[in-house]
Amino acid sequence: MVSRTREKSGGKGGLRALAQLLLCALLGVSPAAAQEWTTSLVDIHQGSPLSDRARGLGNGGYELQNGTWVSFSQWYHASWVDMHVDLITQITENTGILWGFGTGEHGDKYSVEPSLKIGFLTQIHPNPNSTLSLSVTSMIGGNLTEKPCVADYGDLGTYSVNCRLAAGEMAPEETLKYLVNARPESMRLWLNYRLVF
Repeated sequence: MVSRTREKSGGKGGLRALAQLLLCALLGVSPAAAQEWTTSLVDIHQGSPLSDRARGLGNGGYELQNGTWVSFSQWYHASWVDMHVDLITQITENTGILWGFGTGEHGDKYSVEPSLKIGFLTQIHPNPNSTLSLSVTSMIGGNLTEKPCVADYGDLGTYSVNCRLAAGEMAPEETLKYLVNARPESMRLWLNYRLVF
């Protein structure tokens, strides 16, 4: 029984070591150097441009035939706002991996998908008083998708429509063209030069 337990833990350790070796080979660093890597929190915040855009869709409303006011805000409100966590894993003194994630958020008539950020940061020192930094990050996921409503037009029937345009003069099927489907900024390149006098 004891020997089986040792075999299992050794197998997990072997897989972990293999994964570390593959990552080191990919990045061109030695396993000994990889053991000295440190990860630091860069930023943590709630909200994003697409989260703000979703909230903006909640402005306004329309009046029903019986005079009741229907506000859009109830459909474009979320109890949890998309949270983003950004970290950096330092590989060498001047090089690091940027990575992070977004939790996403959901309202009755929209959703912002969870997201994953991955990138690279490096810097050089042209002279002792200056630093040239370059970072590239890419975002996967995080799309904003607006959902339709089902509207009852009485004698005309029931249709799937854009919630915000259901009370307008546009044909129900035409309103679906204006549902919001947006992607976040997928790639960012940042170049910075700092000179200390």
